[in-house]
Amino acid sequence: MFETLLTATNLTGNEFLILTVIVVVAGIVRGFSGFALSAIVMASAVIILPPVQLIPICWWLEMTASVLMARGGWQVADRGVVAGLVIGSTLGVPFGLLLTTSISVEASQLIVLTLIIVLAITQLAKIRLAFLATRAGLWGSGFAAGVATGLASVGGMVIAIYVLSQDAPAAKMRAALVLFLFVSSLTTVIALLWFGVMDSTAAARGLSLAIPTTIGVMIGQWLFIPRFAAYYRPLCLSLLCALAGTALLRTQFA
Repeated sequence: MFETLLTATNLTGNEFLILTVIVVVAGIVRGFSGFALSAIVMASAVIILPPVQLIPICWWLEMTASVLMARGGWQVADRGVVAGLVIGSTLGVPFGLLLTTSISVEASQLIVLTLIIVLAITQLAKIRLAFLATRAGLWGSGFAAGVATGLASVGGMVIAIYVLSQDAPAAKMRAALVLFLFVSSLTTVIALLWFGVMDSTAAARGLSLAIPTTIGVMIGQWLFIPRFAAYYRPLCLSLLCALAGTALLRTQFA
């Protein structure tokens, strides 16, 4: 059965096992923080697969996590804000996909990893931009998240920067991220199919990694204790920087 799975996913046994470990860790972070699943997968797995192949895999993983976490997001999140972000993201995704399918694997890896590092450092520095609190900031953040999703499947990181600018409680911020990622995933798949990025191999990879992702998300949800949120979040972002930085060095000096 394992050989059949490897044939369907077009992966070696070692590659599949490494990806399994990566998605469990990414699921734990997603279950706790509400975002960063795709960013961790991109930063860690970019050495195994190019970004254009990781993007549809991340879609399946994000959808799996979103289904598990959507209920809490719907109840707590500001649905009006999320709607604006989703509309902007839907418009931005095709631009990101056009870019990632038009450039070389090396260039896309460099852009993806650099983007992850910059976004993570921005959040660690707790940079808040007043512009983001405006209507234009809402739509602009959504559009930028869509481009980032199409380019590197890290739109959640962009949305996290927007949410941080609102000074919302931790639970409400997490809920907005969860709801955005759930709803935006429904619209993103259309663009993935249109550009031919989502194929049978991508679906097999995503579905086969959905179970370990589920385990990770459930562990992360169990770990989400609001009074400890201030400690966990910087740790997650620091992990992202370390993973992306290591992968970036490997791509440049390989």
